[in-house]
Amino acid sequence: MTQQALIVVDIQNDYFPGGKWTLNGADAAADNAARLLAAARKAGDLVVHIRHEFESDAAPFFTPGSPGAQIHPKAANLPGEPVILKHKVNAFLQTNLKEVLDAKKIEKVTIIGSMSHMCVDALTRASADLGYRATVVHDACASRDLEFNGVTVPAAQAHAAYMASLAFAYADVVSTSDYLARSQG
Repeated sequence: MTQQALIVVDIQNDYFPGGKWTLNGADAAADNAARLLAAARKAGDLVVHIRHEFESDAAPFFTPGSPGAQIHPKAANLPGEPVILKHKVNAFLQTNLKEVLDAKKIEKVTIIGSMSHMCVDALTRASADLGYRATVVHDACASRDLEFNGVTVPAAQAHAAYMASLAFAYADVVSTSDYLARSQG
């Protein structure tokens, strides 16, 4: 049997309404994340939580030790589930994530969380580069409007563009319902 892990990326308070860096669809994505967490726990899969803190109090969000940097209750870790603190976009960079996965002989990773266009993207690409078979559950991820060179890219289009890119060469990209149906079938 293939060893599998669910990696929950940065589902933290600052991304929700009232936080410092609100994402479009954060609540809906977290609701889907909760469904995926329940299924992974029931299946006995490894669940790994990633929590981002910037290293400076001057950061725009996820400031060290702040309530906004804490994991949101909808995706809270249970005792025994590893929580990996990161300070970079890529959760493998300067963390023990690879060691945690390799210690459990993980071959497949399912990635959910935030932000689609940053940390989810970086983790998915790095996972594939490191030889893990990656799946991204797109409706358990959230993004926000992006701006470049005077052009605003609405969150839905930013999210779709990143999911399309990941689906092209890095991961299987599926909905929560399809993922759960597949894993139960």
